[in-house]
Amino acid sequence: MTALAETVPDIPEIRLQAGRHKRARQGHPWVYSNEVEMDAAAKSLPPGGLVRLVDASGNALGIATFNPHPLISARILSRDPADEIDAGFLTRRLAAARDIREALYGVPFYRLVHAEADGLPGLIVDRFGDICVVQVNTAGMELLTPALTEALHTVLSPKTIVFRNDSAVRRLEGLPQETRIEGTPLDGPIEVLENGAVFYADPREGQKTGWFYDQRDNRAFSAALSKGKRVADFYSFSGGFGVAAAMAGAQEVHAFDRSQAALDLAARAAETNGVGDRFTTTKGDVFPLLHRATDAGETWDVVVADPPAFVKSKKDYQAGIRGYRKLFRLAAQAVAPGGIFVAASCSHHVDMPSFGDVVRRALADTGRTGRILRSAGAAPDHPVHPFLPETGYLKAQVLQLD
Repeated sequence: MTALAETVPDIPEIRLQAGRHKRARQGHPWVYSNEVEMDAAAKSLPPGGLVRLVDASGNALGIATFNPHPLISARILSRDPADEIDAGFLTRRLAAARDIREALYGVPFYRLVHAEADGLPGLIVDRFGDICVVQVNTAGMELLTPALTEALHTVLSPKTIVFRNDSAVRRLEGLPQETRIEGTPLDGPIEVLENGAVFYADPREGQKTGWFYDQRDNRAFSAALSKGKRVADFYSFSGGFGVAAAMAGAQEVHAFDRSQAALDLAARAAETNGVGDRFTTTKGDVFPLLHRATDAGETWDVVVADPPAFVKSKKDYQAGIRGYRKLFRLAAQAVAPGGIFVAASCSHHVDMPSFGDVVRRALADTGRTGRILRSAGAAPDHPVHPFLPETGYLKAQVLQLD
C-alpha cells in the first residue's frame, strides 16, 4: 500500500448545509462550495485532501477529495465511508475501466479513464499500447498521483507515462502547469492504431493527449461514405478523418490545418497506410481558406468541419455560437450537391439541441436542406456519468445536402 493511504478515522469531516445533501445522496459526484458548511476549519484544509462527507444530521455521504477554493469543492470518490483511498483502490478502478475498454476494442488504444464516469474525478488517461498519457486536472488527483502511478504499473505495466498536466482547468484548482515523463523517454511521435489504420501522435506537444479517440466512430461512419469521392477535412489535426476516408477509397483527400506539425503527422500516416498519393495538406487558417474556396465556387463531395472548442466558458457562448454558424455556413457551401457534410463541436457549454440549432441556421443561411444521417457524441470509451449529462461534450452530425 502507498504511504498516501488514509484510514477513515484520520481524515477530516466536511458537513453539508441543511437540505443541501439531496443531489449528492441521489448520485451526483460533485458538491459545490455553497452547499458546504464552509467554516474556518473547512477553509483551512489543504487543497485536494481526502474528507468524509456528511449531511447536516451527520449521516455519511462518502469519501471525497476537497478543495475549499473553487466552485466545485468536493468530488466524491466512493460512497462507502469505510473505503480506503490508496493504490489498491485506484488499481480496482483502473482495472474495471480497462476491462470495459478491452470488451469494446481489440487493440490497446483507447481512452482508459474518462474522469467521473470511471469513478476517478479529475483524471484523464489515454492508452497508446505500452504508453499512457495522463491529465491530472484537480488538486485531489494531484495528491493521489504517486498512488495512481503505482496503480497504472500494476494494471498495465506501461513503459512510459506522460503527464500532460498543462490544461487551463488546473489553474482553477491552484495547480501549476507542467509536462513530464516517467519511464522510457519518447524520442518522437508514437503510433496510434484506430479502425485498422496507423496514425501518429506526439503526446509531448500539441493538443490534449496528442490524439482524439472521441471521434473514432464518427470517423469510421464518414469514411464509409467517402469511396470514390473528393474529400476536404478542415481542422484536420493529425489526419483522423482524412486518412480514414482515403483508406476507405476516397478519390482524393485534402487536409487543412494551421499546424504544420499536425499536417506532417497526417501526411506521414497517409504514407504509412499506402494512400499518400491521394492525400494532400494545406497549412492555413480555416476561415480564410473556406472563404477563398467558396468565392471560387470550389466544392467537395465530403466536407468535414471538426474545429477546436469555440466556447471555452459561458461568457464566450454567444461569440462561439456565431463562430460555429459562420464556419458551418461556409463549409456547407463547399459541399457538392448530394454530398456529405460532417459538422462537430467539442464545446461542452454547447448542448446537443443548441448544436443542432446552429447547424440548421447555417444551412438556412445557404438556402440548402438535406437529411441527417447520423447524430452522435463521443465513442464509448468516453462514457458520460448519468448525473453529469453536461459532460457529454462532443456533438457531431453527418448530413447529406441537396
